[in-house]
Amino acid sequence: MKHIRNLQIKIKRLLKKIKYPEFLHRFGPKKYKLENHISGLLIMQVCQLSLRRVEKTLDMFGQKCSTYSALCRSRKRIPVGLWQKLLKITAGLSSGKVAIDGTGFSKTNPGFHYLKRINGTNPKDYTKLSALLDVKTKKFLVMRIRTTPRHDMQDVKYLLKRISDVKIFSGDKGYCAEWLYELCYWKSIQTFIPLKKNIHRGHFRKKQMKNWNQREYNLRSNVEAGFSAIKRKYGGTIKAKKIAGMRTEIFCKGIAHNLNLVC
Repeated sequence: MKHIRNLQIKIKRLLKKIKYPEFLHRFGPKKYKLENHISGLLIMQVCQLSLRRVEKTLDMFGQKCSTYSALCRSRKRIPVGLWQKLLKITAGLSSGKVAIDGTGFSKTNPGFHYLKRINGTNPKDYTKLSALLDVKTKKFLVMRIRTTPRHDMQDVKYLLKRISDVKIFSGDKGYCAEWLYELCYWKSIQTFIPLKKNIHRGHFRKKQMKNWNQREYNLRSNVEAGFSAIKRKYGGTIKAKKIAGMRTEIFCKGIAHNLNLVC
């Protein structure tokens, strides 16, 4: 009860900081505020409940919450820009040292016992998440969600454009590309990306590798630890079937992680 009330207070303060309107749409019904929608969607991910159970749980504790149908509609209508702003403001001040990586969230959650009984195969389709994490605070700064598996390099420019004051950029061998070394060089960003096998050419690649620091590169594992923490606490599967709902669920997991919620 206390955690739910604290969460609603935090969401109200965050929306006030980013100067967002009180209601989702100025022409829509004024029954539920934007903070009611967002707190309900966050509780859905933190407690790993369905939309109907979120409504019943909050009603049981005497807390005002949107109906399950209103929550279902709002998770499709809340713009991505709002989620990005909430994620960034919950991350706080950046240390300038960031790490990038990608992971996947399963679209289905079958019982592996029954898959074995019917000689079934594990589902391979998943929703792709690429994210930047501050290696000092261990909080997520920016996220990019795709409905299908894509290469990690396709989201690097999108993520770097939405963050400033980056001094150190770490990634695994999958991000070893000459154009990325060049992009970071002109932005005065020191990269710690190991070389791929038999790849040693490239003017900017050589410049960046001159200042290689193994200790700084080892901090890159914090982004993998962040993905692990999200999946262990808030689940590694998503319930939504369309891109808008998928984005909402994964952003809520990231925001809950930044707020240090434990359930």
